[in-house]
Amino acid sequence: MLISRFILLLVIIIGFSCNNDDEGNEQVPRVPTDFIINLNLPDYSTLQNPGSWLHLTGGSRGIIVYRVSLTEFAAHDRHCTFQVPQGCRVSVNESNIIASDEDCCGSTFSVIDGVPLSGEAQQPLLKFQTQFNSNTNQLRIFNF
Repeated sequence: MLISRFILLLVIIIGFSCNNDDEGNEQVPRVPTDFIINLNLPDYSTLQNPGSWLHLTGGSRGIIVYRVSLTEFAAHDRHCTFQVPQGCRVSVNESNIIASDEDCCGSTFSVIDGVPLSGEAQQPLLKFQTQFNSNTNQLRIFNF
């Protein structure tokens, strides 16, 4: 009798500790992505200098590409990681280092590493891998 009450109590505790409201816990869809951009072309010339960024088509809700240094780039999906089903899209704001969507998901993220800085989002922006060829000035963005 005591064991069955303990098991029942344990089941109740586990049931309440599991958050059934997954509103902030869904995963951003991982859309297969693999493309190369030539930074010599006018459409991508914004990325010539460290500290610059560009919104690109791709991923789930678009991609933010940020030039960290002469040889390093960061690329993240613009799909906010809070309330994923709403499809909120972050944009780089006037700071040039923060991506936010104050109206839809109410969260802000670092464009360098995708880490949430404020708001309800707990997960970083979905990251893409990058490979930069300095000889051809081409950047590959991919996620597989």
